Amino acid sequence: MIQRAAPAYIRKLFGSSSPHLQGLFEGTKAYRQDNGGLSLFRPRENAIRMQIGAERMCMPYPSTDQFVDAVKQTALANKRWIPPSGKGSLYIRPLLFGSGSILGLAPAPEYTFLVYACPVGNYFKEGTAPLNLYVDEDFHRASRGGAGGVKSITNYAPVLRAIRNARERGFSDVLYLDSVNKRYIEEVSSCNIFLVKGRLISTPIACGTILEGVTRKSIMDIAIDLGYQVEERLVEADELISADEVFCTGTAVGVAPVGSITYKGQRIDYKIKSELVCKKLYSTLVGIQKGHIEDKRDWIVDIE
Repeated sequence: MIQRAAPAYIRKLFGSSSPHLQGLFEGTKAYRQDNGGLSLFRPRENAIRMQIGAERMCMPYPSTDQFVDAVKQTALANKRWIPPSGKGSLYIRPLLFGSGSILGLAPAPEYTFLVYACPVGNYFKEGTAPLNLYVDEDFHRASRGGAGGVKSITNYAPVLRAIRNARERGFSDVLYLDSVNKRYIEEVSSCNIFLVKGRLISTPIACGTILEGVTRKSIMDIAIDLGYQVEERLVEADELISADEVFCTGTAVGVAPVGSITYKGQRIDYKIKSELVCKKLYSTLVGIQKGHIEDKRDWIVDIE
């Protein structure tokens, strides 16, 4: 069946032709609130992250207002595809890539900024079931001095083989270690990771090798508001054994509990109970996004 493509936003920066070496992308969502209104969640953070990535990759970039306006336009053009409240969301993917007639290793002469969208439900095939992660000691997502801290397309293709290998063995995804010491956890292929021990919530520090997720930042703020102690630091893989709870965060995955992690041939199982910390944090996040919990930080951008 051939389906008509949904409307998208495209802006050429100095023109456009064939794809080039440089490329960045972002991910955000449009939500249908309980009152029927449409909203975006912290799109300015995505705009700023794209700008930081573009600086790193020697690319021009849209201003924050241009970025947010493009996301709004795309959401409104596709509003009939935004699921009812609680049934999903409209995933919006802004892209910035180089193009033009050049073969050498140099910044592209032309760039294109494009935004498209797709209605989505759960990211993982397990749905809302706990994730089963595998700590890969052979593949690394990023290294110091590289571009692991920006949302470059170059960070994702290299992990596809690791993901495939893990899923063939029944795992949901891969948890990567740092490439220098191979002892500190960094992040999962498509999301950040948190450990809970009592009232302390720890997450790997962002030092250029992990992506500073918008959901990650939001969950950290929410946790502090709810009275938890939150710290960013080097987290040793051995700490996974003693954690009370582990969960992942990301725009696509939301907040997902981890049921088990396999490390050095040992499977670590976590008790999944109704009073999980991550469920409390996610409930607050969703409440803000849906509009029935007060947005005290101006995270919500109404678009209709």
